[in-house]
Amino acid sequence: MIKRTGRPGYLQIADDLRAQIRGGSLPPGAPLPSTAQLAERYDASLSVVKMAVGLLRNEGLVIGQQGKGVFVRETDDAEGDQADEVGTAPAEDLAGEVVKLRTAVQDLSQRLSRVEERLSQRSGS
Repeated sequence: MIKRTGRPGYLQIADDLRAQIRGGSLPPGAPLPSTAQLAERYDASLSVVKMAVGLLRNEGLVIGQQGKGVFVRETDDAEGDQADEVGTAPAEDLAGEVVKLRTAVQDLSQRLSRVEERLSQRSGS
């Protein structure tokens, strides 16, 4: 059940599912309940549930299989060791990716503005 705490519902659902995965009640290889089942369980819309599951996918905790469902990802000890050696957590990796994407979008936006300006100068001549 989503609580009215001011925290978005999809984050509350993701937190609960993450806790179940880390706590072992949803072990590696286990399927997540369907989107409809999760929506009913948490009394949330399908889109809110999809956002929560998408967040878990981005974190690498679950993986979707076309036509089969979404499953808890098998843990790979080598990946965990690498993350510890580098000293980055998945959330930090995502934050870094967001910064890179924002920078790329800004660059592309500036380049597009210059192209549009040149085109308008040519058509105005």
